[in-house]
Amino acid sequence: MNIALFGTSADPPTRGHSKILTWLAKHYDRVGVWAADNPFKQHHASLDHRNAMLQALVDELKRNNISFLPELSYRRSIMTVARAHELWPEAELTLVIGSDLVAQLPSWYQSQDLLDQAKLLVVPRPGTPLSPNSLMPLKQMGARVTVAEMEGLDVSSTAYRDRGLDNILSPAVEAYISRTDLYDCDKRRIRQLPPCEPSPSHAPPESATAVPV
Repeated sequence: MNIALFGTSADPPTRGHSKILTWLAKHYDRVGVWAADNPFKQHHASLDHRNAMLQALVDELKRNNISFLPELSYRRSIMTVARAHELWPEAELTLVIGSDLVAQLPSWYQSQDLLDQAKLLVVPRPGTPLSPNSLMPLKQMGARVTVAEMEGLDVSSTAYRDRGLDNILSPAVEAYISRTDLYDCDKRRIRQLPPCEPSPSHAPPESATAVPV
């Protein structure tokens, strides 16, 4: 069995993530997806909220082979892969990353072990093209790397938060945000209203020493 592992720190998840998940579901026996805390980012929504939005997006896709698996969420990808091996000891695992992460992956925590334990699928992202030499450092480490024959949509979570572009979200995610007023502080800035202080549930995690994932 071939399993794709796709974690995202999306804040919020967008139609671009829907496209990637749909593509993965067509090319792998099973897709495991989870919300992650990226140590290099300051998140606007808590992990609980991002879990709920990603769950809503997965449910909306109605694909039997896509599973929302929060138990795979670790700050270090090597732990995620270790947990996935426990769940599916006989499976072939493929870790999915965007092309924007290719250059930093060799500096991740125990990156050599990570590449030894899982294949790698790189999804090209608009604005982050892959040059002929982009993958060379990973291949020199012995990475079994493939580039997906697709490109993510030119949309981003930041565009939603900064410009209020609702059309980049799926209906289920937009409904969740509307229900919870999750990004109300961001929308106040968009409408040029006086700023507000995020509530504790919306505040970014406390600062910590960045550890490569």
